[in-house]
Amino acid sequence: MFAVHLLSFYFSKLQEDQIKKVDRYLYAMRLSDEQLADISSRFRLEMEKGLSNESNTTAAVKMLPTHVYSTPDGSEKGEFLALDLGGSKFKVLQVKVSEDGKGKVQMESETFPIPEEILNGRGTELFDHVAESLKSFLQKHHINHKRKPLGFTFSFPCAQSKIDEGVLLSWSKNFKVRGVQGTNVVQSLRKAIRKVEDVDVDVLAMVNDTVGAMMTCGYDDQNCEVGVIIGTGTNACYMEEMRHIDLVEGDEGRMCINTEWGAFGDDGVLDDFITSFDREIDAASINPGKQLFEKMVSGMYMGELVRLILLKMAKKGLLFRGQVSDALRTKGTFQTNHICLIEQYKGGLENTREILEDLGLNPSEDDCIAVQHVCTIVSFRSANLVAAALAAILTRIRENKKLKTLRTTVGVDGTVYRTHPQYPKRLHKVVRHLVSDCHVRFVLSESGSAKGAAMVTAVAQRLASQRKEIDDTLAAFALNSTQLQEVKKKMHVELERGLKKDSHPTASVKMLPTYVYRTPDGTERGKYLALDLGGTNFRVLVVKIRTGMRNSVRMYNKIYAIPLEIMQGTGEELFDHIVQCISDFLDYMGMKNTRLPLGFTFSFPCSQTGIDKGDLVCWTKGFKATDCEGYDVVDMLREAIKRRNEFDLDIVAIVNDTVGTMMTCAYEDPKCQIGLIAGTGSNVCYMEEMKNIELVEGDGGQMCVNTEWGGFGENNNIEDIRTRYDREVDGGSLNAGKQRFEKMTSGMYLGEIVRQILIDLTKRGLLFRGRITERLKTKGIFETKFLSQIESDRLALLQVRSILQSLGLDGTCDDSIIVKEVCGAVSRRAAQLCGAGMAAIVDKIRENRGLEHLEITVGVDGTLYKLHPHFSTILKDTVRELAPNCKVDFILSEDGSGKGAALITAVAQQDHRETRTSLDARSGFF
Repeated sequence: MFAVHLLSFYFSKLQEDQIKKVDRYLYAMRLSDEQLADISSRFRLEMEKGLSNESNTTAAVKMLPTHVYSTPDGSEKGEFLALDLGGSKFKVLQVKVSEDGKGKVQMESETFPIPEEILNGRGTELFDHVAESLKSFLQKHHINHKRKPLGFTFSFPCAQSKIDEGVLLSWSKNFKVRGVQGTNVVQSLRKAIRKVEDVDVDVLAMVNDTVGAMMTCGYDDQNCEVGVIIGTGTNACYMEEMRHIDLVEGDEGRMCINTEWGAFGDDGVLDDFITSFDREIDAASINPGKQLFEKMVSGMYMGELVRLILLKMAKKGLLFRGQVSDALRTKGTFQTNHICLIEQYKGGLENTREILEDLGLNPSEDDCIAVQHVCTIVSFRSANLVAAALAAILTRIRENKKLKTLRTTVGVDGTVYRTHPQYPKRLHKVVRHLVSDCHVRFVLSESGSAKGAAMVTAVAQRLASQRKEIDDTLAAFALNSTQLQEVKKKMHVELERGLKKDSHPTASVKMLPTYVYRTPDGTERGKYLALDLGGTNFRVLVVKIRTGMRNSVRMYNKIYAIPLEIMQGTGEELFDHIVQCISDFLDYMGMKNTRLPLGFTFSFPCSQTGIDKGDLVCWTKGFKATDCEGYDVVDMLREAIKRRNEFDLDIVAIVNDTVGTMMTCAYEDPKCQIGLIAGTGSNVCYMEEMKNIELVEGDGGQMCVNTEWGGFGENNNIEDIRTRYDREVDGGSLNAGKQRFEKMTSGMYLGEIVRQILIDLTKRGLLFRGRITERLKTKGIFETKFLSQIESDRLALLQVRSILQSLGLDGTCDDSIIVKEVCGAVSRRAAQLCGAGMAAIVDKIRENRGLEHLEITVGVDGTLYKLHPHFSTILKDTVRELAPNCKVDFILSEDGSGKGAALITAVAQQDHRETRTSLDARSGFF
């Protein structure tokens, strides 16, 4: 028993001594955690260089765009062909993806050798051989009956400007085919296929084997966004944010980047980690100074690296008693598959002895232990280096997504990863150690990169089909110049019809007189009470205007809510609620016993017969209070004040919010003679010549006309530009058939139009994987403010996705792009329609005044104009295009329509005093 323990101790000691001997000799290959972190940081910098336009040409890591914009989502279907060319053999496959959505994939494949003379021949011979082999496969499997889409895996560095184009940058893996470098390999393949009879295929996509591995795994695991190859060569790809890829246009979405990390270190950044053995390998290769990382990592060089180490150790007398065989001196005799056999858990030492004896060596037990440890150090360094670079990619993805913790999947392929008994476990362990904030799942690409090429083709076909459907859907919202000119003409006609007595009753644009005869001139003064009712909030203000000075208005206000049950209750309840709010405000201000002149901003269509008389034409914006339409709202307010019997008010003027906006801005800019509201509702007012307003007596001077252009289209004159989504929204509104223009242009409805489009696209399987959530079915869930947020140029897609998730819509990055497009199409049309309407207004004013060129200012208010990132710009551009003889400035109303109501009251009182003075003078009182 003692003898057994002694022998065991001796063997352990012997093993330890041999391992220490090798460790000392190969100390430069053993990398610490700090060194790996350093290498990872260096790779991060190299990635950034490759992505930048400025530094890409000199970058070693080329970060090549692949024009693969999406990973599989499981909805792919159909039959596809695939070619996989990347070594001394190539593979042809037929891939059938089931249509039942269960992710079933059937494959038939055949491998064809590439003769040595073709590998060293011309490019035309190579592609002719591939085309003939493809024909053979199709005939054998009876696949000649209809045209088939084909994906092409080409495992060499290529520059791609689109998915079906690839210019070979350089050969690797000992390929030396002439006349291919610098040419489009897809074009060469297509040309070769055309020469072959009875082959009807459509080459839709060309991908790298790394991308193929990612796409293969991505079909089974939709979290897969990284692909890694560790085989004859090595490479990685991953999904990068488009906004970071300078080499291609566009900021939206993601694109797969083929890093070509095999060239990491070609610019000298790894010189302090490259050993003398690595330099010797490089010097003897067909591409000295190139692919240095690949030569430290991949299966093509790993065996040769071990051979060189063993040879040098033997020459130094550290192995085989100083004996060296001819086979050990011969390049290529020690293969990477030998390393896999030597490092097996069981039988590794026996395999070592056999392999060394086959090389003409007579190894001792010590030698076998030492050789096994050399293999371990070389393969472990490979795994460490791959882990360091992969950690950099994972960290970049996590930071791109602004996540504290990343959960992702890495698809892996390659003979080293597949066949080495310990390589995967080592790689996984080191990666997880280096990036503890990333939870990484590694998936082996079971079917190789050729299936991935078919999946890329399937995804490309799916995206192309989806793209066409989405483009066709949104085309209805894209208005061209001719359509906008037509809208402008029709608006002009309706403006004229609204002004004339005989056509006014049937006009869709009502052109309501406001009895506001002028804008402020700066001489207004006094203290006024103002009310502002136009939405779910009601505002009460005290406005103090100092005399003789513009910009000298002070305001005090309080905002009150209008509950839904009041909005849609009785008229008496509504006005009692308004008076209760006024009472509270007067108490708050200590003004209960002060009788102030009052201006009432009432932002609904009213027919006025005087400045203080206004019959409600119809409710809008969700109001539905009964017994109000057709009645004078000023009288209803006075009656409610009497019922409360707490205070008295001098109601001088009732005005629309649009008129209030114009007056507010005109107080700052005397050229302001138009008011525009682009918010919850949409409306315009402007100063019209009295001689054109047939509804009011008198021909001298001007009067502000409240167009109520929201009703434009009620006589069916814009049906050609209304979509089925507009009709859906209109049909579900409180006033179906009314305010059609407003429902296409205002904030109250734009979000609902978007929601209807999203539901339709989801039903058609174009969004959210075809799953309609209960929240998406909820009317009003998609508020117009979300359009402003989603369309913000500063908002990354991840933030768009976050907004969607807050609405219960768990979309992908691709979904976020589509939602952003939908929002853009709807809001752009709204701005263009407002612009076309405004062009009709300014041209009418110019014609009224007989001018060739008009300079005028528009006062604007409304959340859509204020908050949407593009609405105002598109509106202005449209006006400029459709009314080229008008120079139109837009100024924002900073203080809202409440201040405007006070100014109208001040103007009305001032005009009233002047009229009385004039009458008194004529009567002899002065």
